[in-house]
Amino acid sequence: MRPVGRIASLLPSATEIVCALGLEDRLVGVSHSCDHPSPIRGKPRLTRPRFPLDGLSSGEIDAAVRQALREFGSVYEVDTERLAALGPDLLLTQGVCEVCAVPTRDAAAAAAGLASCPSVLALDAHDVAGVLDTIRLVGRAGGVPERAERCVRDIERRIAAIQARVTSRPAPRVLALEWLDPPFMPGHWVPEMVALAGGNLLRGGAGRPSFAVRWEELAGLDPDVLLVRGAAGDSLRACLRGRCERALQPSRAARRGRRGAGRCTAPSRYLPGCVARGQSGGVGVAETAKRPRRFSGTCRGAA
Repeated sequence: MRPVGRIASLLPSATEIVCALGLEDRLVGVSHSCDHPSPIRGKPRLTRPRFPLDGLSSGEIDAAVRQALREFGSVYEVDTERLAALGPDLLLTQGVCEVCAVPTRDAAAAAAGLASCPSVLALDAHDVAGVLDTIRLVGRAGGVPERAERCVRDIERRIAAIQARVTSRPAPRVLALEWLDPPFMPGHWVPEMVALAGGNLLRGGAGRPSFAVRWEELAGLDPDVLLVRGAAGDSLRACLRGRCERALQPSRAARRGRRGAGRCTAPSRYLPGCVARGQSGGVGVAETAKRPRRFSGTCRGAA
């Protein structure tokens, strides 16, 4: 792929990669949910959800997503007029999740009608190694493969340092929730991240999509640590005092107050920086199991 001069990103992880590689000046537009790093917040917005999100609980968002899929076949709209005016020659999208960001097919359809004839690059990772490979992909597309390799090596060093801190510790039993209503068990790279951080994940599936369960299915798991990722409009404290604790009582995590809060504005975003930061915060998985306290690991997006 020839180096590009004008990049449009339709998902937050791609935007962060572009900026991490020093290509921010080539970024002409971003998705509605891109908010990191802060200088990109003034960039033109190229997507929008088909329903308003403000004030909705996770259950209400879940229902709205299902309705949008039934009525339109997609959750997001691409602003093709604005995209055409910007004239990108590279369009970054994703192939991991149909409801988390604009999927590849919609990005390709939008690109097909543009006079600039942009290339469409889909970032499709399902494990930590795949996440790091997306950095290399964007680096090659942007003509900066050496920068990409340095970025990857830095993240790998940070992960290795965290593994060294937890390798000799007992592995706490971890229950992670990616969504609250309905509860979703983690998939793709998240189970691997928990393991690298020294935890023993009780439910989840590495390399596969996250999946919904009933609260009743979580009874009896008896986790040492409860990790709750982005909870949309729900209050994390209300969750911990509500269905989570009712379903998990009498678990060790509930009895001893060992809970983790991994706040992420979009849980499915596979942010390379978030992988390393999530691992760094994930040291709290092992440390929380050693002594009762609340652990707050912030994973900023993003996803």
